[in-house]
Formats: sequence, C-alpha cells, structure tokens
Amino acid sequence: MTRRTGRRPGKPGTREAILDAARTAFAERGFDAASIRAIAGTAEVDPALVHHYFGSKDQLFLAAMNFPVDPGQLVPKVLAGDRDGVGERMVRIFLGVWDSPAGSAGVALLRSAVSNEWTARLLREFITTQVLRRVLEQLDVDPAQLPLRGSLVATQMIGLAMMRHVVRLEPVASADAETLAAAVGPTIQRYLTGPLPS
Repeated sequence: MTRRTGRRPGKPGTREAILDAARTAFAERGFDAASIRAIAGTAEVDPALVHHYFGSKDQLFLAAMNFPVDPGQLVPKVLAGDRDGVGERMVRIFLGVWDSPAGSAGVALLRSAVSNEWTARLLREFITTQVLRRVLEQLDVDPAQLPLRGSLVATQMIGLAMMRHVVRLEPVASADAETLAAAVGPTIQRYLTGPLPS
C-alpha cells in the first residue's frame, strides 16, 4: 500500500466556503482591499488552502464571479496593435465573449446586478479591476483621469450588453459584431484616449 503525498484536500464544502467568503469580501471591501488571509479566516481555512484551490487572488475573484472567461487572456488582444484601434478591438472582443455560449454567465450576472446591490458591487469590481484598469494602465493617459475614463467606457460596454442581450433592442440585438465594433468603437476610443472636458 502506497502513501499519498502532497497537500491533503480540504473537507467537503471547503471550496464553497472559500468562494462564499470571497464573494462577501469582494462585495464589501472591493478587490484591492480584500485579502487572501482575511478570506481564509472567514472560511476558517489556512491561506495556503485558498492558494491550493484557486492559485492567485485574480483567479479566486474569477471563480467567485463564476465568469467563464479570464480577462487576463483577453486584455493583451485588446492592446495588440495600434493605440487608435483599441476601442474597436475592445468592442469586438467583448462581443465575441458575450455572443458566445460562455456569455450566458455574463448575461445572468448582468440581470442579477440590476436588482441586487451585492451582485452589482461584484460586477463593478470585476469591470473596474479585471478589465478597465488593465487596459487603461497600458495607455499613455493622465492617471488622474483613469477613474472617469474607465466609468465612461463601462457605460457604453454594459449598455451595449444590456441592449443586445437583455432588452434585445433591434437592430443592435441582431447586428453583426463588426458593424457594432465600427459604430461603438470610436466612442470607446474617445473615452480611452481622447480629450475629456475639463
């Protein structure tokens, strides 16, 4: 009989306890202020077990959000190419996710955020820390303008998702992604890198 080596798995339900603690921490404190140590304390597990199950804080956040796509893999695609095309690429990639089968989780999250403040906080943290901050920090813009620029981009992107997948406003609901990228992309680009009112 051979002995198993390596870290012992947690008790049944440990993973869910960590996710519940993480959702609460991210919703109440935000991504930046929530710590692995505090989440582990709430879940009554060792912080190493959180890392064992989820790896990094970013990965824990994605699991807590139950979002099927890792923005960390998509943001480099948004930023690949010339700076003036970031807006269109952002819309194109965004729609590629939301229009795919994986997008159904995003639609469910969006519907829930409209009526549930706790979910709205999680969605706000997700958009801010996992998507917009990652894009904006790579662009040469005034750091003091990042919050406003990010918020303006979010109004367009979430509005587009809402009209296309929840309200199903035509012709936006059935338009092809290229048409929408060409129509909405320049507005996103202006919010990202264009002049803002003083």
